[in-house]
Amino acid sequence: MKKPVVSNYELQCDQWRQRFLAMDQGALLRRLPELKVEGDYLTLRHFGRRLGVHRREGSVVAPDDAEPVSVNTRLNVYTLFHYCRDGARRTGEWLPFAQLKGASPFGPAFQKTVTEVFAATFSGRTEALEEAFRRMGGVRLPVSDVGFEVKGFECIPVRFHFWDGDDEFPAQANLLFDRSATDFIHVESVVTIASEGVLRLAKLAGVTLRSGSF
Repeated sequence: MKKPVVSNYELQCDQWRQRFLAMDQGALLRRLPELKVEGDYLTLRHFGRRLGVHRREGSVVAPDDAEPVSVNTRLNVYTLFHYCRDGARRTGEWLPFAQLKGASPFGPAFQKTVTEVFAATFSGRTEALEEAFRRMGGVRLPVSDVGFEVKGFECIPVRFHFWDGDDEFPAQANLLFDRSATDFIHVESVVTIASEGVLRLAKLAGVTLRSGSF
């Protein structure tokens, strides 16, 4: 009988799980005040969804729903725990992804696989998008047709801006991050956080991603 094939992402995720098990959890709780101890789990929220990390096994679950936690979401949690710096604090200075520290090489890919996918997915669907943001616990922002600030994690908020298209121009979008995002997590993980945010918005809105390479 053949053994089930395990993806490279799952193998990488298990390596990160092992790293978590070797961490000083007391120090981790001090670095990330959003973490809560609830029985056998450390809990936090990722785009409004409560997650629990088992303190002795390292597994990641979603206590409030029956759906499995995706490998990308698990990686986001583990890399947050690993990269968060002592004394990291939000600055209140909002930047597009490409202007974050070390992000410029990944800027074109971010535009294609995150920003353009977000815009195309919700073209003509502003009401569904607004409802998805509200269900995620977002805070309304001015400027764009639909703009909300949501919490990728409590320490890594994301500002989504969306302008719907018309007969002449396609829908447009932009995502902004606090300059401190890369003090909490590796810059490549910021891409994964944004991708997971778009996926969760699509799920909450009941729509399918229009294009992209998630």
